[in-house]
Amino acid sequence: MRSRDRLLAVLVAVVWGLNFPATALALEHFPPFLLAAVRFTLLAVPTVLFVPRPRMPFGRLLLVGTGLGVLQFAFLYLGMAAGLPSGLASLVLQASAPFTVVLAGVFLREGLTGRQVVGVTTAVAALAAIAVHRAQAAALVPVVLALCGALGWAIGNVATRRAGPVNPLHLTLWWSIVPPVPMAVLALVVEGPERVGTALGTAFTAAALPADLGLLYIVLVASLVGYGIWSRLLGTYPSSTVAPFSMLVPVVGVLASWVAFGEVPDVVEVVAGAVVVAAVLWSSRTPRVAAVLWSSRTPRVVPTTETVAVPPHSEPAAVAGPEPLSVSPGADGARR
Repeated sequence: MRSRDRLLAVLVAVVWGLNFPATALALEHFPPFLLAAVRFTLLAVPTVLFVPRPRMPFGRLLLVGTGLGVLQFAFLYLGMAAGLPSGLASLVLQASAPFTVVLAGVFLREGLTGRQVVGVTTAVAALAAIAVHRAQAAALVPVVLALCGALGWAIGNVATRRAGPVNPLHLTLWWSIVPPVPMAVLALVVEGPERVGTALGTAFTAAALPADLGLLYIVLVASLVGYGIWSRLLGTYPSSTVAPFSMLVPVVGVLASWVAFGEVPDVVEVVAGAVVVAAVLWSSRTPRVAAVLWSSRTPRVVPTTETVAVPPHSEPAAVAGPEPLSVSPGADGARR
């Protein structure tokens, strides 16, 4: 992965890390399903009116929106509303990284290099150390709900990578049309018309201002900026290269929750967070060795800084990292 793209991936981690305290603020006024419905409605309406639809099968768009929008946020918001602290939520949700790697290996035939295995394993172990250390902060059910949200995120990651060569921002905006209807139905059925009406009717009062600001951050920054960059990265690099950067999110989330809500991290969390950062960056680093690109007959050696041809229907990308360069059948859909 190129240095610029690594910086963009880190930027996404910062944006999404700050998203957790913003979500906690929004949930103080909006119930979880209603919050998700409002969030995606604010994105979906201008998208349908002004943004060209990506040229991709609607079923695939539906799968991306179901994973990234419905499953991820329904379970995450439920878990946080049930008492999962924002800092711990940012940690648990990053189980999406190993989930993504496994699903990409099964459905996209993406292999892992030794460097990636070591990096991901180290980062997961460090996250597990933080989770064990903070296990007393939340009951089991909220943690399980957040893990289900992480699985939804992983499903969306893999579906996005299979989306084909489409505009990443357009894809990000258009999958937002999927969650509003199912989330609104869940809000009415589970949370009830009275609670929904009260939350909406008092949304513009002074008491709701912190929740409104949190909602605006979620919509404008976390959704547009975060997912826009993330989609572009998944459209350029294998899922196994991009997904580990999501494990940087809890480092930011824990620190932001410390500042916002006084969830003070201790030495174990600080050290484990530093290990996560180092492991993720190391696993995505390009070794300074020549990579072997196998042609249909004979191998040839090319520098890792050159841009090489990729299969039809896939965007050009620099050979940047220890990902396997052999392309298995069906990898032309390797775009998120």
